[in-house]
Amino acid sequence: MKQWLDEIVIGQNFCPFARFVRDNKQIRFVEHQQQTIESAMLVLQEEIQRLEADNETATTLIVFSKGFVDFNDYLDLLDIANEMLEQWGYWGKYQLASFHPDYLFEGEAVGSASHYTNRAPFPILHLLRERDIETVLTNYPHPEKIYENNKIRSLELGVNYFKQKLAQYRHK
Repeated sequence: MKQWLDEIVIGQNFCPFARFVRDNKQIRFVEHQQQTIESAMLVLQEEIQRLEADNETATTLIVFSKGFVDFNDYLDLLDIANEMLEQWGYWGKYQLASFHPDYLFEGEAVGSASHYTNRAPFPILHLLRERDIETVLTNYPHPEKIYENNKIRSLELGVNYFKQKLAQYRHK
């Protein structure tokens, strides 16, 4: 996962904010091997509580190494996770970014390389503090162009590049 983060997310500048927290060792990686939504919500709640108590950690990547392989099952997980953020009173304080090996953006051609900006070796819920995002966005020129820049870069690299990289990361 760390190699994917370094080479794809940071290396291709898909998330211009990731380098700072990675360089400062402020990213927490949590592997979750259970395959139920209930167990995933327990881990999400634990990680929120950890972030609440630890200002040194900026963000958490919850990696589902065995579950939520089906993209639709993952989307159900993501919907419930967002509902729980609201129910727990953390909506507006934290948000989730989503990554999945079969990620598809609505409205994009199924075979487009653009989907790879959110494809990862395993399903991931990325827990972020809203205040950190807001701070970074105020200092980043033209944040509205991030998605378009990512799409252009992914198309330049092409589907085969990403398929090869993701296969490599899954087998490490």
